[in-house]
Amino acid sequence: MTVVQAAPVHAPPDAPPPRTRQPDLVPVVPLSVRRRTVPRWLRRTVVPVLLLGLWQVLSASGALPGDILASPGTIARTAWTLMSDGTLPSAMLVSLQRVAVGLAAGVVAGVALALVSGLSRLGEDLVDPVVQMLRSVPWVGLIPLFIMWLGIGEAPKVALIALGVAFHLYLNVYAGIRGVDAQLVEAGTSLGLGRWGLIRHVVLPGALPGAMTGLRYSLATAWLALVFGEQVNADDGLGFLMNQAREFFRTDVIVVCLVVYAVLGLLADFIVRTLERLLLQWRPTFTGQ
Repeated sequence: MTVVQAAPVHAPPDAPPPRTRQPDLVPVVPLSVRRRTVPRWLRRTVVPVLLLGLWQVLSASGALPGDILASPGTIARTAWTLMSDGTLPSAMLVSLQRVAVGLAAGVVAGVALALVSGLSRLGEDLVDPVVQMLRSVPWVGLIPLFIMWLGIGEAPKVALIALGVAFHLYLNVYAGIRGVDAQLVEAGTSLGLGRWGLIRHVVLPGALPGAMTGLRYSLATAWLALVFGEQVNADDGLGFLMNQAREFFRTDVIVVCLVVYAVLGLLADFIVRTLERLLLQWRPTFTGQ
């Protein structure tokens, strides 16, 4: 059997080199980008808008009587009236002053007690049992004692806010201090840091995330305490408006005051979250997928 081999075909010397087909390039789009077909702000507003629309429909059809709950349109008109005559801005200013004073007093007390208890075993033995015992008592139930001790002026309202704020800050700052990695403390000691150097450069920065979390909880508690405190013989503020509206069955005014409480609370929480992002840039966190 004879095998015949084909002679190789030689291209002329001036012929161009053969072309090779380049693969088609497909742009790679991150999965998170491909999924976000709807803007996030729109997704966050869909459910509230639907609830408001349902609320308005039920009110207009008579299924939800106005003496039970006013319609969104009525509430909006009432809010505009209260803003125009200066009633609502004046009440907001008084309530903000009460929250600011109570928050400042509670922050100072809570952080000071947490530092004493968290940085020293002796301080923990002296302070922590008392704070834990008082924390188990419903602080709203102390209103009668505050009235007896401090009267019916501004003092019991501010004291109630400060008490609620102090407990939250104490727990979170104390947990943040005791949650600092012991290896970081050993590393600081090996670098020659003394006690105050360790506290300043290791312990306090490590406890800062817990402190910011405690501040967020404290702000929410401050507004809650303000609602209770302003029910105690208040002659101005959002609580005073709510008490007057309750006597005249003005559900629209009550809802306006509740909305203002919520907006002020959200604004305060936004400020704290912004401050948290600025102060904790060194700590990478998971932001969701």
